[in-house]
Amino acid sequence: MQIRLNKYLSQAGRASRREADRLIAAGKVRVNGAVVTDLGRTVDDAQDRVEVGGRKISARQEPVTIVLHKPPGCLVTRNDPQGRPTIYDFLPQVKTSIFPVGRLDFESEGLLLLTNDGELAFRLTHPRFQVPKTYLVKAEGEIGGDKVKRLERGIRLEDGKTAPARIRVLTAAAASSLLRIEVREGRKREVRRMLEAVGHRVTMLKRIAFAGLELAPLQRGRWRFLSARETKALKDLVGMKS
Repeated sequence: MQIRLNKYLSQAGRASRREADRLIAAGKVRVNGAVVTDLGRTVDDAQDRVEVGGRKISARQEPVTIVLHKPPGCLVTRNDPQGRPTIYDFLPQVKTSIFPVGRLDFESEGLLLLTNDGELAFRLTHPRFQVPKTYLVKAEGEIGGDKVKRLERGIRLEDGKTAPARIRVLTAAAASSLLRIEVREGRKREVRRMLEAVGHRVTMLKRIAFAGLELAPLQRGRWRFLSARETKALKDLVGMKS
């Protein structure tokens, strides 16, 4: 059966569809020995040989999704040239090739999904599906009143205005404030940049919920497989057939 090359890579658990497009455009994918850079290329999943970085990729895998409590001080990547810790240091027992659903920056911690289901990853991270992400955020200074309203309405950033957010002030004092923030976009360092835009530097950021999944009681560096019911709930949320 002919399928698009990026979908083939996502079904193989090698990358999300967006990351697959980046790999193809960068000339890192070969089909039957030839480098392919055409993002519209299709392949026959029964006959064509597809390689990424010299390794043969097989299209069909049993779907696997896990949730990890990412600790602060590690990267959401497979390898780091500088030798810094990565999330995969916490996943030696996971033998299936899985990739992260979205990102958390180096300093941040909290709930991170990893999967080999490219379509699920694509939908969970695409702004069109409005998937909720909830963070516990500590920032310098007292935050309240007009600044909370501005954050809730949307903040103008260099890459455009943010979508409306839900903000709950848990504590507010002259030294620092603690907020619960829910957003439905997936911009890079979005919550940090939102707070900086109203004059407050974030000193702690922890994702406590994503797409209806809760982080608690998972401890830092620990992970677990999603149950069949949880996986179905994720697919229902983004309109996928189970």
